Amino acid sequence: MSLTLTPALRDALETWLAQEKALRGGTDNTLKAYRADVLRFLSFLAGHLGGAPGPADLRRLGKRDMRAWMAHERGRDLGARSLARALSAVKGFYRWLARREGFDPTAVLSVRAPRFRPGLPRPLDETAARAVLDIAGTQHETPWVAARDTAVVTLLYGCGLRVSEALSLTGRDHPLPDTLRIRGKGGKERLVPVLPAARAAVAAYARICPYPPAPEGPLFRGVRGGALNPRLVSRLMERTRLQLGLPASATPHALRHSFATHLLRAGGDLRAIQELLGHASLSTTQGYTAVDTTRLREVYEQAHPQGRARE
Repeated sequence: MSLTLTPALRDALETWLAQEKALRGGTDNTLKAYRADVLRFLSFLAGHLGGAPGPADLRRLGKRDMRAWMAHERGRDLGARSLARALSAVKGFYRWLARREGFDPTAVLSVRAPRFRPGLPRPLDETAARAVLDIAGTQHETPWVAARDTAVVTLLYGCGLRVSEALSLTGRDHPLPDTLRIRGKGGKERLVPVLPAARAAVAAYARICPYPPAPEGPLFRGVRGGALNPRLVSRLMERTRLQLGLPASATPHALRHSFATHLLRAGGDLRAIQELLGHASLSTTQGYTAVDTTRLREVYEQAHPQGRARE
């Protein structure tokens, strides 16, 4: 982005991003997205205000300026979800700057994000999920790579891990314990029970992997010995779903959705599943679980004090 920031605003942006990483545990990808969103906003202001904005210009922003920016973003075909994310980043920076500079941010913070209908996850049914575990290890002719692929997808489905979480495991995690301590989004830690099938799949891979697990090295390796690239996991799922005739929604992340959905259908407690997934909000967990409203109501009534009182 070709925007030239004033030294004061450049320092402010970098300081805010550094604090987001230190205090909130923001990932590199999240911080990169924040920076891009705020820079795009400041780039708009440069044209809107007739020059590179500084902290003093941001003090004077009002709802009309924010609406002009949002209309501009809509004009370049930015979707409602992406615009809501950008507005969240801008508000986060603006809130922090207001505290540092001592001005009232109410006019900007009161601007509402556009409404959008969140996309519903599309988990696999249980038969398809088992088929993925069976077929994933047949996509590569090298035995240790095939065993690695089986181990990764088994962890995604059997433990509900994100791809980034599975690939962040190191040699220190081998052999897998009964319970894994996972550091998820925002640096939040959670404890995840490890199924015997997942432990066995990882052990089978580690036994024949030509790169012995080092305590600080990646547990899952690429063919040249480096850390396994998450894009290769996506390609693995793409080949697997084509072979099985599954829809394009059968992605690595769909295995995590499937983990949550199948647990709830089997009678799992929604709060417990929330903890296993590492969700801050129960509503997020509900969105992850593709179960009908009757089942959700049953879970709610079993957990709610008034529901239990009727039993």
